[in-house]
Amino acid sequence: MSRRNRPEKREILPDPKFADKVLSKFINNIMYGGKKSTAEGIVYGALDILDQKAANENVDVDEEILKKGKGLAVFHTALKKVRPQLEVRSRRVGGATYQVPVEVSFSRGVALAMRWIIGSARKRPENTMTERLAGELMDAVNDRGGAVKKREETHKMAEANKAFAHYRW
Repeated sequence: MSRRNRPEKREILPDPKFADKVLSKFINNIMYGGKKSTAEGIVYGALDILDQKAANENVDVDEEILKKGKGLAVFHTALKKVRPQLEVRSRRVGGATYQVPVEVSFSRGVALAMRWIIGSARKRPENTMTERLAGELMDAVNDRGGAVKKREETHKMAEANKAFAHYRW
């Protein structure tokens, strides 16, 4: 890693079905072993399941994204609900290590939310990854599930270490 400057962010191409960059990043995170078409099938299948579930249930979603599809709107709402506002970072001061609460940048928050949703979906008991992912996204919209629990734990940890906030850099 360079000490002088940060590497520039690579521009990610939007996904082919919805032309959404965030969904494209999510597909890349789901992907195993370079099998992008399999990852696309999983994510698009989960969005189709979300379309059907959201039609049956009354789910509040963003109106501007709703034009592209209810499943995509549920996906974005789930990401927004799982994205953390605070996290703790280790900071060494005078031989002691403190857990210092810091605000999470938007891009890191979205990356953490994606990672947590995918990790929680992989641990679920459903049969296929498509069903697991759809279930986890639906749970996230309804403020339950593993990913939301992880966000709550992160916020609790930051709240508990609020006394060390003055060590922020």
